[in-house]
Amino acid sequence: MRSMGRRRVMLAGSAVAAAGLLLTACSSGTSTPSDSGSSGSSSASVAAGCEAYADYMGHDGTTVTIFASILSPESDSLEASWAEFSKCTGITIQYEGSNEFESQLPVRVQGGQAPDLAMIPQPGLVARMAPNAVPAPQAVADNVDKYWAAGWKDYATVDGKFYGAPLSANAKSMVWYSPKMFADKGYTVPETWDDMMKLSDTIANNGDGVKPWCGGIGSGTATGWPATDWLEEIVMRSAGPDVYDQWVSHDVKFDSPEIKDAMGILEKWMKNPDYVNGGHGDVASIATTTFQDAGLPILQGQCYMLQQASFYAAQWPEGTKVGPDGDVWAFFLPVMNDKFGKPVEGGGEFDVAFSDRPEVQAVQTYLSTPEWATSRIKQASGWVSANNGVDPSVYSAPIDKFSAEMLTDPDATFKFDASDLMPSAVGSGAEWTQFTNWFAGSTSTDDMLKAIDAAWPTS
Repeated sequence: MRSMGRRRVMLAGSAVAAAGLLLTACSSGTSTPSDSGSSGSSSASVAAGCEAYADYMGHDGTTVTIFASILSPESDSLEASWAEFSKCTGITIQYEGSNEFESQLPVRVQGGQAPDLAMIPQPGLVARMAPNAVPAPQAVADNVDKYWAAGWKDYATVDGKFYGAPLSANAKSMVWYSPKMFADKGYTVPETWDDMMKLSDTIANNGDGVKPWCGGIGSGTATGWPATDWLEEIVMRSAGPDVYDQWVSHDVKFDSPEIKDAMGILEKWMKNPDYVNGGHGDVASIATTTFQDAGLPILQGQCYMLQQASFYAAQWPEGTKVGPDGDVWAFFLPVMNDKFGKPVEGGGEFDVAFSDRPEVQAVQTYLSTPEWATSRIKQASGWVSANNGVDPSVYSAPIDKFSAEMLTDPDATFKFDASDLMPSAVGSGAEWTQFTNWFAGSTSTDDMLKAIDAAWPTS
């Protein structure tokens, strides 16, 4: 998350911290606009049905731009989540999603073409953008203090200045699969990593020609990021949470024995030609298959499993039933070593402003409220908030409930995505590039790890 000169703050990897991430019921209900704060001014006359937005009025006819990495179909529900706010306040919100978000945001900011707001999924990129960003208004800070566990505010705090409220909280430690395919073959959900590898061997050798795994790391200029998740999941399970934290701070190098061992496990898993890449091609096709398309062969019976986060629910085609008895469902990515407990990896986005215009502050404030989070949840499956002002009963989709249970499991050890916490030159730079080359077959494991270490900022 921070270059070496910046304060590092890690979310505590305890059950208490994990439980604080997700949603708890509020006996008094969600906040009113006056509780949430506002950058606008109340209007003397508020249209019927718009009373909830009274404190955001006074900006009719203005436009606020938002830039993020979220693409359709997921972005469709995102835009729907603020549609009523926009209609009632008269603030037009122009949203743009891009597969090149991580590379384009710095270019636009440096070129004087910064968006008003950016939804940044990497705390390391938040730190990089901080010199050009606008600290969040007090109303946003107050909301975050009120509705989130303390660690989430730290992730968007750079040199003592707070820049943006958390948006989503996603669970990454899950495996998508077809319950019907499993049932037809008599397969059961694995409970340990060894069980999962034995199942993979069984599928690879069952004679039906269907590969156990499919995957893809393509994502425009962000190509490579899913592979960083695979490595992180293994490090948490094989080396433990303490080594994971030391790796984030570079006290444990990529070229260390612990990370090399984890890479060996990854190679036997997602670089195994007997295991991948069902429905897409050979091992190298992982580098060119988009993460959005990665799991679709499950629906065609061309692969059995995909390791991907809860937000992948938005990528299944319309009409796909997601549930324990549905077309697709998910299970927890199993543990390797009982002494490290139940590792759960997650991530999220942070809403950072590059303008302090009143209408921008009004939108940024609204996005930090339980009201917006509730609207977003109602619009989309696979989206979970860490805002504890949201009533948990709002979650209707089984995958969202499963994600919430995973993130609040008292036996779980939660860790934020390591590459997102690392300096952006590493976590969203060298790591992505080197993993893409590694899957494409153009670099060795040793050279890859040394190259990533070499990219670490010296100050």
